[in-house]
Amino acid sequence: MASCVIAFAERRCTEMGAIAGLALALAVFGYMFWPEKNPFVQADKTRVDYLRERKDAIYENLRDLNFEFQAGKYPEQDYVEQRSGLEDEAARVIAEMEMLEGRGVVGRGRM
Repeated sequence: MASCVIAFAERRCTEMGAIAGLALALAVFGYMFWPEKNPFVQADKTRVDYLRERKDAIYENLRDLNFEFQAGKYPEQDYVEQRSGLEDEAARVIAEMEMLEGRGVVGRGRM
């Protein structure tokens, strides 16, 4: 009879450990993947936000193009054409950003 009680206590302890482990795993999973805000309430990106991201991407492309040209991966004619195209696009993006900001349209995160 005593061995039966001990076996029952060990089994119950194992079950409680499994339940506690599952609860801990669920809590960690919820903490890691729970959105900071309600996704239905989050504000959409404004045009200025999109333009700011585009400007950053253009500048990064210009840096990469300069590096690759200096490394000898591009002939000078291709480099000049691509650089001119990127600079023109950057100028259009910045002009539109300034126009929108002049009207009072601002993005969510000012940098």
